[in-house]
Amino acid sequence: MALSRRFLSPLLLIAVLALGPGSASAAGHRAIVSRVPPVYPELARRMHVSGVVVVQLVVAPDGSVSDAKVESGHALLGTAAQDAVRRWRFEPATEATSMTVDVNFANQ
Repeated sequence: MALSRRFLSPLLLIAVLALGPGSASAAGHRAIVSRVPPVYPELARRMHVSGVVVVQLVVAPDGSVSDAKVESGHALLGTAAQDAVRRWRFEPATEATSMTVDVNFANQ
């Protein structure tokens, strides 16, 4: 879904978080209960670095993120994306779920 910049708040321009298409593994999709936006790194902001960071994560049965690893993306954005995703909460389930999420940092 494409959104015009004029309709996005400054916070949303910093980081727009979304599950990428086909991001859930064969184990199934888990709905996100709460998302924590990443803190846009100051050095990345000064250097006008933007882009998508792909994070592989494991969601525990209680809905917490038990593991998160950056698969791809700019090195200046990776840690911020990983730190934020580790604080996300998903709906509870009977088993752990592995999935991939995209964290999109919009350039300011």
